[in-house]
Amino acid sequence: MADVIDTDVAIIGAGPVGMFAVFELGMLKLRAVLIDALGEVGGQCSALYPEKPIYDIPGHPAIEAGDLITRLESQIAPFAAPRLLGRRVEKIAGKVGAFVLTTHRGDEIRTRAVIVAAGAGAFGPNRPPLEGLAAYEATGAVQYYVRRRDDLRGKRVVIAGGGDSAVDWALALRGVAAEIHFVHRRPKFRAAPESVAQLDAAAAAGEVAMVVPYQLHALHGDNGVLQSVELVDLDGARRHILADVLLPFFGLSMDLGPIAGWGLALDRHHVAVTAATCATNIAGIFAIGDIATYDGKLKLILQGFSEAAMAAHAIHPIVFPDTALHFEYSTSKGVPG
Repeated sequence: MADVIDTDVAIIGAGPVGMFAVFELGMLKLRAVLIDALGEVGGQCSALYPEKPIYDIPGHPAIEAGDLITRLESQIAPFAAPRLLGRRVEKIAGKVGAFVLTTHRGDEIRTRAVIVAAGAGAFGPNRPPLEGLAAYEATGAVQYYVRRRDDLRGKRVVIAGGGDSAVDWALALRGVAAEIHFVHRRPKFRAAPESVAQLDAAAAAGEVAMVVPYQLHALHGDNGVLQSVELVDLDGARRHILADVLLPFFGLSMDLGPIAGWGLALDRHHVAVTAATCATNIAGIFAIGDIATYDGKLKLILQGFSEAAMAAHAIHPIVFPDTALHFEYSTSKGVPG
């Protein structure tokens, strides 16, 4: 049954940044509703890698993605924001102060402002161009996300890629996988320097075998059961590594879906915003998190949290045009009971 909701702010995307926006809005006495195409809150943290450790959340030297979502759930609980999950926003009509959003299920959300926190949009993995890949995907011999580390216990694992996901999982699977081979096409990595330093230390300790510079070339096995991964270097020399599971981490392909047709200014599949407020080119619509871009943007969850606060403060005069906002720190203001 379709819902009709009247609110101050509609948040499109219920990942960690969208969830934290509920808190920031609530602290300013702004009502919010969370809308997400997935059937649960948490975005990629819940759907793709709940056990992946995250190292750059202040106050947490390391926290698993699923635990972060659980803590955010507790943080926003006092504000009782309605949730429309399993819903994709198809249309936005109206103007600042009087928007109407319609989902693919026919829900109608009447709102004064909109925050787009849709992460990477509709996301999917960038797949390596390997023959017979689908058969290995079907059996789990090739995986693009790790939901449970224990599923890889005692397995011979090959990890390919040079970004944060590849490096983080190589570190996280130490002591779980029987063997870890790390494949990258060059000796330079895109991951955080401290994580790369930890990977170097793990390699020196014999916990991870570095296979650099090599690229994936072929998969060998029968009926989707992987036996070995064939690699090739820049000179064409080939190498075979015995393996049970291949984890290729080559990033996500982005598809903005209906968002691309809403008239927002786009910059290479991202929504361009004003850095100080996260305002888009359409008055009353803001974008935060991975989907937003501006000069100096860093794709970090903690920066998305900051953007949620900036957008909330920019929205306040839209909802309360005749009320001055006197900022108070949460330490003195407290959280509504």
